[in-house]
Amino acid sequence: MRVSISESSVKGEVFAPPSKSYTHRAITLAALSKESIVRRPLLSADTLATIRASEMFGASVKREEENLIIHGFNGKPHVPDDVIDAANSGTTLRLMTAIAGLTDGITVLTGDSSLRTRPNGPLLKVLNQLGASACSTRENERAPLVVKGGLEGKEVSIDGSISSQFISALLIACPLAENSTTLSIIGKLKSRPYVDVTIEMLELAGVKIRTDENNGTKFIIPGKQKYDLKEYTIPGDFSSASYLLAAAAMTEGSEITVKNLFPSKQGDKLIIETLKQMGADITWDREAGIVTVKGGRKLKAVTFDAGATPDLVPTVAVLAAVAEGTSRIENAEHVRYKETDRLRALATELPKMGVSLIEEKDSLTITGGELKGATVHGWDDHRIVMSLALAGMVAGNTTIDTTESVAISYPDFFKDMSNLGVKLEQISEE
Repeated sequence: MRVSISESSVKGEVFAPPSKSYTHRAITLAALSKESIVRRPLLSADTLATIRASEMFGASVKREEENLIIHGFNGKPHVPDDVIDAANSGTTLRLMTAIAGLTDGITVLTGDSSLRTRPNGPLLKVLNQLGASACSTRENERAPLVVKGGLEGKEVSIDGSISSQFISALLIACPLAENSTTLSIIGKLKSRPYVDVTIEMLELAGVKIRTDENNGTKFIIPGKQKYDLKEYTIPGDFSSASYLLAAAAMTEGSEITVKNLFPSKQGDKLIIETLKQMGADITWDREAGIVTVKGGRKLKAVTFDAGATPDLVPTVAVLAAVAEGTSRIENAEHVRYKETDRLRALATELPKMGVSLIEEKDSLTITGGELKGATVHGWDDHRIVMSLALAGMVAGNTTIDTTESVAISYPDFFKDMSNLGVKLEQISEE
């Protein structure tokens, strides 16, 4: 599917989509419990993959109005009858790979062509050290993965520089091991807020994780614990909301209110502070969970450290493209290991729209200027597509392909944008 976008502004009110990160974790922890209600989940391609995987391990998931009623397998995942297909969801693949280590048999996990390029080496290495048997069928650390159960606790370490999903996966699986686990992080832990979200959810499910007081990257995980997540309401997603907020900040005459954005452990709430630093007219009523943005102010360049918030990089890159001066997005090499190499994608597509950009191994340097319409490639990546849509609102006369990929995290993105006044046309591929 392609979408053509004309020069536009946005006006009105919209609810932020439910958080993808919290939805993944809530479904997973509910499956590990006896019976749970997950309220207002995000039902997107990625989270549906987590539902299917949970069902293959023995959970029953039923949708009732806006809620999911989940009868879990009470900490004892079944051996799946078939291969688990995580589709395009890295979170699903990593979480379920660790859970597979708790079974009494062998599990095979795979995904689509994009997911099969993403590295899993650190997770496989630690699962093997913990008593499970985990390998890549192609011996390249990529899916398809084969995991034989047998997870036992012990003292292990893991590289934290590639993906926080490895750490979250182990934090979820290890409480069910026979013995306690001590998990030490080697190197810089990237995307730390996602680990904080996992720990927050574990506490709500009655699982105890202790962080070493003298070493914030060492986790002590007692074994033989029980999951008991009774119910949980999914908060709004700051990652998805970043496109709505940026759309208003970038365009003349815009004014929008985004609801259901309450304070949480989500690192991507940093978009609010980043927009303030760039000079945007933005206010956040934390108690009401409402963010209001008015357009019209000229944005200014910013230096953005992507270490903790890699999913904001496409949004910030497009904001930088229209800001005065030269912005730098740094500490961003891990952004290359997402659905696609997002640094390369941005460095390829934004110059087509007249953006001056320098790509380095772990950074983008972007000089703002006047955008021009172009035909650009969405890279089958939801965040690249949505960020290019924002650029199209400023440039006009822009066509983006692979737009169906927004179903990964924000299925109603183009519907919401249209309702807010964005002039767009969806074009079916012949």
